[in-house]
This record gives sequence, C-alpha cells and structure tokens, in this order.
Amino acid sequence: MTLHGYWRSSASYRVRIALALKGVEVKHKFVNLKTGEQLADSHSALNVQPYVPVLELEDGTKLTQSLAILDYLDATFPEPELMPRDAILRSKILSASLIIASDIAPIANLSALKYIRAEHGQDEAGVKAWIHHWIEKGFTALEKVAQDYDTPFLMTEAPAFFECCLVPQVYNTNRFGVDMNQFPKLNAINTACLALEAFQKAMPENQADRIFDRNIASRGMSSGSGKVASR
Repeated sequence: MTLHGYWRSSASYRVRIALALKGVEVKHKFVNLKTGEQLADSHSALNVQPYVPVLELEDGTKLTQSLAILDYLDATFPEPELMPRDAILRSKILSASLIIASDIAPIANLSALKYIRAEHGQDEAGVKAWIHHWIEKGFTALEKVAQDYDTPFLMTEAPAFFECCLVPQVYNTNRFGVDMNQFPKLNAINTACLALEAFQKAMPENQADRIFDRNIASRGMSSGSGKVASR
C-alpha cells in the first residue's frame, strides 16, 4: 500500500496514527501542499478532489477521506480495534470524531484560509480570529463530552478512532496559538497519546517530507532568498 500525503496535513496525520497503532507499514508518496502538487493531473488521477490523503492499495484501488480510510483499516486489520463493537458506543465515538473532522478541520485548513484571505480580504488578524473561533467552539463541545467519562481516553481504555482525529487537531491548535489549558480533559488525552510510540512515529516532525522541506528552507535562507513561504 502507498499513502499519498503531506507531513502537516491533519487528515494525513490521522491515517499515519492509525497505521502506526495497527503496526501496518506502507510506502509514502509525498504531495507538497505548499507548492500546489495536489493540483497536478497526476494527483487528480488519484483523487477527484485536490486533497490528501489517498491510500492506494496493491490492486490499484484508491481510498480517500481520512475517516473512510480509518474505517477500511479497522475492517482489514482488526487488532487493535479502532472502533468498539458496541453500536451505541461506536456511534458516540464517531459523533465526537466528526466534530473535529467535519466541523473544525475543514474550515481551518489551507484552502479555506487562502479563500477568506483572497476573496474576503481578511488580514492575518482576521484569519487568526476565524481559526480561534471554530476551534474553540468545537473543543468546548468536545470537552463537555470528555468530562462525562472517567476513561483515560475518550470512552475507551486505549487510544482509538477519536484519538486519531484529536491529536492532529491539537497539533494545529497549538500552531495557531489556541490555549489548550481551557480544555483540560482533551489536553490530558492528547498528552497521554503523545507518550506512546505509535503517535511519536506519526508526528509531522518525524516525516521524511518535513525533513526535506526543512532542508530546502535552510538552503533558501542561507542563499539570501528571504523568508520562507508558509502554509
């Protein structure tokens, strides 16, 4: 299998966590969102949307949308399970996960932020206010959910489907300067996850394309090219 992704894409990060939890090794094909590689014909042949991740199976099947890929991995590699068998608990975990994957992440991702800058004239302060509003709104709801359970992870004894979504979102939340101390249970779950080898393996800073980006940036700065472009 080949995972087409980008080191700082939260959706790609979700899939990397799931793969690491299950001990599944894949090849990695890097799609540089910063330079627009997702818009190339070669990528649109994999995904009709210009997004990552894409999980390409050995028979050429292409799977898209990170939560759908997590569902495939759980069905194909059952242990350890990402979703419990209990139908009600499964629904509650999926509901919490969708607050992140549907309500927070899409409206604070690269393409959305570019749009509100270009089409609605938002400066960096306006973009930051937008990001903080949607993250804090979603996390406030999730914190209330998390406080109802005394399990070390959300409704479970081990990290699972929800944590695959939470940890990448907290990573972005920290990047954008949102104070996680206002969400103590979510913060504790994230901290517990990051202590585990699978989550460390999946971290953006440990991806080969992150290292490549950093080396390119260093060469650019040392040659006097000015500041490095950012997402």
